[in-house]
Amino acid sequence: MRTNVLKWMLPFAALALGIAGFVGINAIAQEPQDKEVVDSRPLVRVEAISSDDHQVIINSYGEVRPLESTLLASQVAGEVTSWHPNFVAGGIVARGEVLFTIEKDNYEAAVLQAEASLASAQAALIEEQAQAKVALDEAKRYPERERTDLFLRKPQVLSAQAAVKSAQAALKRAERDLARCEVKAPYDALVISREIGVGQYINVGSQVAELNNIESAEIIVPIAGFDSVFLPKRIKGIKATIINKGLNSFTREAVVDRDLGVVDNATRMSNLVVRVDDPYGLKHDVQPIKFGAYVQVNFAGATLQNIYRLPQSLVNNQTVWVVNDEQKLEPRKVTVVREEGEYFYISDGLNIDDQLVLTLPEYPQAGMEVKVAGMQEMTSDAGETAAVEKL
Repeated sequence: MRTNVLKWMLPFAALALGIAGFVGINAIAQEPQDKEVVDSRPLVRVEAISSDDHQVIINSYGEVRPLESTLLASQVAGEVTSWHPNFVAGGIVARGEVLFTIEKDNYEAAVLQAEASLASAQAALIEEQAQAKVALDEAKRYPERERTDLFLRKPQVLSAQAAVKSAQAALKRAERDLARCEVKAPYDALVISREIGVGQYINVGSQVAELNNIESAEIIVPIAGFDSVFLPKRIKGIKATIINKGLNSFTREAVVDRDLGVVDNATRMSNLVVRVDDPYGLKHDVQPIKFGAYVQVNFAGATLQNIYRLPQSLVNNQTVWVVNDEQKLEPRKVTVVREEGEYFYISDGLNIDDQLVLTLPEYPQAGMEVKVAGMQEMTSDAGETAAVEKL
């Protein structure tokens, strides 16, 4: 009897188990439909770019040199009697100051002698002119007589006039030689060396000192080929800035004076001359720049029109990445015209308001879909606003 009951229950149990399995499998199959879809697109940051005009700044280095250097020589001979306290190596003297003096006695005597000779010649001329007047009066009283120039004393007067001029020239030479006994600085100068002392006898033409002009200084700065294309057409008078680096760094104003007009055979660079006034600060309250100092020079070059400035880190092999309207990565070939500091200046390859990628995925590919940082938040804010308006 029990066996018959089991035979009737087994089919019903099998059916119940089948129904339970079907329900479980169906629940499992429908579960993923309820899960949220994960956005696997890489996240990037972008920035809209714009073009602008850019003033090129040309930077170079050079050595400060004197505008001119003079080997000072004596123009008269004699014994040195005194010299200026600053007339020593490293001393600074002003234009027109007496550097040293040569004994004057002989030259003062020469001036007195020349003055006497001039007075004698002038007296002789007056005497000849008087005699010529007497001869002319006599010729007028007897017009029928023929008179020669010799009778009228014309040659004697001309000779006396020539003697006066010669005496005047001799006096000028004597006065000039006397004035040259005081040797003066031809300009504001730095004394490089002095070769004489008190009591020393010097001859005409003897070198006595070397002076450097400190009224102006020059700096010859090399201009590389990549900078030379940005030089203005007219460079004379362009304002420049001199930067002296170090513990006591400072700047000075200067001007570009000229182009040397040749290209260096060794470096293939052209050279400009920058001039700075009063380098030692004698006339103005400025920091002195000593000769031989190595300084930096900056000045304005040409102006670039409609240029994009990008950090160098965003440009790789003349290529940058942008996000197009389809939210996909797009590589752009660009033309870099100049590099300054941490930036590249680009003329072609970009458009205004292009979305430049600032943070690239690890392995960027053309056409890769990306998610722009900030776009999701903006979309959510827009949805909330719309919901509020609907309410």
